[in-house]
Amino acid sequence: MMDFLNSLYVRLITSFSMLKNEKGQGLVEYALILVLIAIVVIAVLTILGQKTCTVFSTVGSAINP
Repeated sequence: MMDFLNSLYVRLITSFSMLKNEKGQGLVEYALILVLIAIVVIAVLTILGQKTCTVFSTVGSAINP
């Protein structure tokens, strides 16, 4: 997973570094950071979502007789 994120980051950085206009450089960097954070959040929610569903199902079945 980290290799994929690293390669994605390198591709994005190299593609944006080809742009000569430095006016929006800060905006591009913030956008890259937001994209990486979104990928991490989606991965964490995917992993924890299944465990959370299991816990709520167990509690719900314990409450209902």
